[in-house]
Amino acid sequence: MTILSSTVSLEMLLAVVDNGGFSAAATQLDVQVARVSRAIAKLEQDLDCTLLNRTTRRVELTQEGVFFVNEVRASLQQLSHAESRLRELKKTPTGTLRIDAASPFMLHQIVPLMAGFRKAYPLIDLELISNESIIDLIEKRTDVAIRIGQLEDSNLHARLLGHSKLHIVASPDYLQSLAFPVTLETLKDCSIIGFASSSTLNNWPMKQVLSPPLKPSILGSSGETIRQLCLQGNGIALLSDFMVAKDISEDNLVSLLEGSVSSPHPREQINAVYYKNSALSSRISAFLDYIQDKLTL
Repeated sequence: MTILSSTVSLEMLLAVVDNGGFSAAATQLDVQVARVSRAIAKLEQDLDCTLLNRTTRRVELTQEGVFFVNEVRASLQQLSHAESRLRELKKTPTGTLRIDAASPFMLHQIVPLMAGFRKAYPLIDLELISNESIIDLIEKRTDVAIRIGQLEDSNLHARLLGHSKLHIVASPDYLQSLAFPVTLETLKDCSIIGFASSSTLNNWPMKQVLSPPLKPSILGSSGETIRQLCLQGNGIALLSDFMVAKDISEDNLVSLLEGSVSSPHPREQINAVYYKNSALSSRISAFLDYIQDKLTL
């Protein structure tokens, strides 16, 4: 028996585990559910072992499945590393590049640069994924992630891409609807738009401590959702320059209370992170070098 002669079945197994079911895995892999089911069944037959307990509502790993999946992840990572090293030797950036970033950064910074990047590196296949929370790069098989704000200690390399100033913003329509001017004292009486996914982002880094602390009256799951809520006149928010600079320049948003936000501040940092335990592949290096001086932070 040689199950490692092809990694397709193993990748299907990981997709089922990571997505919580056969249908979701098939959707991610763009194959039929039956194909995924047959692949897992063949794996279990070859191993003479049940890897997954299947119910009508969910799929769970058996004890043997947990062990096998952990070993498979490590093995596939080693294969990917070997592939990357081989391509480095050839000095030709090629292969799949998986990039993760929060949706505002992906939409406003990464996507506009991709046409030029693809022209410069036609042999690199791109996968652009947006997650609003921090992901595990190994679990999600991601090559490089863009992270906004201060980094926590980890086993990842980090490359500082720059800093993006924070702005307190609101639409002209919202400001006209108020019966008072916006000041540090009247902020508490305004409709504040905050982040649903991370309450710490709702603690604005102000030079002057606000008392009482601001309490959002409407929450959004991403910076882009909050930006759209601002544009539609729903209130005031604190957002990064990389996503609102154009709105401010076109008078669709107004930057308020200039100079009241602490700067420089750790929340302004923009970093790219990638594995420490592998050499920087030529495709990651090509990507970071390309975007570094083209980002409008």
